[in-house]
Amino acid sequence: MASLLQAIVDPKRNWFARQHMKAVSTRLRKYGLRYDDLYDPYYDVDIKEALNRLPKEVVDARHARLKRAIDLSMKHEYLPEDLQAMQTPFRSYLQEMLTFVSAFIHDKS
Repeated sequence: MASLLQAIVDPKRNWFARQHMKAVSTRLRKYGLRYDDLYDPYYDVDIKEALNRLPKEVVDARHARLKRAIDLSMKHEYLPEDLQAMQTPFRSYLQEMLTFVSAFIHDKS
């Protein structure tokens, strides 16, 4: 059953998943965000702890992207096309630390 679920959500195997990923990527590029920026540290303790363990430069870059996205949204604008092309919405900076933190916290319990 797990392999069926993986096949359904894998963009390499499923056309609908690929289209969804493309739509999310386009939307994130318009605001200059990365997918990991969407995680809310106030909602999830693991996210908060992972962000606390990341280098200050990474967290500062995250905050700058979020501030820019809020500013663009308030102005009803998008990033210029040349800057949108430079964005990497699915380059993860949080997942590795989140996996580590989740394993560490849940192993202690």
